[in-house]
Amino acid sequence: MSGHSKWNNIQARKGKVDAARGKIFTKLGRELLVAVKAGGPDPAGNSKLKDVIAKCKAANMPNDTIKNAIKKASGEGNTATYEEITYEGYGPNGVAIIVEASTDNKNRTAADVRHVFDKAGGNLGTSGCVSYLFNKKGVIVIDKTTSPLSEDELMMQALEFGAEDFEADEDVYEITTAPSDFSSVREQLENLGLEFLEASVQMVPSTTVALDEHGAEKMNRLIDNLNDLDDVMNVYHNWEE
Repeated sequence: MSGHSKWNNIQARKGKVDAARGKIFTKLGRELLVAVKAGGPDPAGNSKLKDVIAKCKAANMPNDTIKNAIKKASGEGNTATYEEITYEGYGPNGVAIIVEASTDNKNRTAADVRHVFDKAGGNLGTSGCVSYLFNKKGVIVIDKTTSPLSEDELMMQALEFGAEDFEADEDVYEITTAPSDFSSVREQLENLGLEFLEASVQMVPSTTVALDEHGAEKMNRLIDNLNDLDDVMNVYHNWEE
């Protein structure tokens, strides 16, 4: 695989996640709302909702918070509607960036995203300008210390369940699937008692771009500023961190 996500320092990542947990939960709440509006409040009959719930659990969102968000989204008085929209652009040294947003005001969100790109010295492109550099994949990341299975056992089970690839580094196991197989593989692994650091369908780069220290600082700022936008759900890039 192309090393699209670096998990070499889990504690540092967890610290960053903890600091932004409130904002993350707010965004996940919106994803739950969109999923409920699209397919109803019962995860048994709504595969998209089931996947978002798994993503919420991977982010350590409490079960009560998840249930309350689903209940609120399915309530008769909830008339909020959001449209999912994708932006593509370039960061420092031509790094390819894909931004997935959920918005009730496309003009506002487009202006906000464009402002962040411009401020960082990047530029927002047209639809399709960088998406060809990415492949949509299901990505499941497991902390080695929490796995009840050995590396070989987990690899064999994941591949048997339909995973495309399995990779192990010092701290984590990373399993990738075709988007259509993600829900099935995730559920079967979950049934084995496995907990996930990450579980979602993502845009995975086919090639990566290296940056010098100055470029890396600009890229970090650009990613952080995009993630700070309330409407931005996910940011993908091909920077080799």
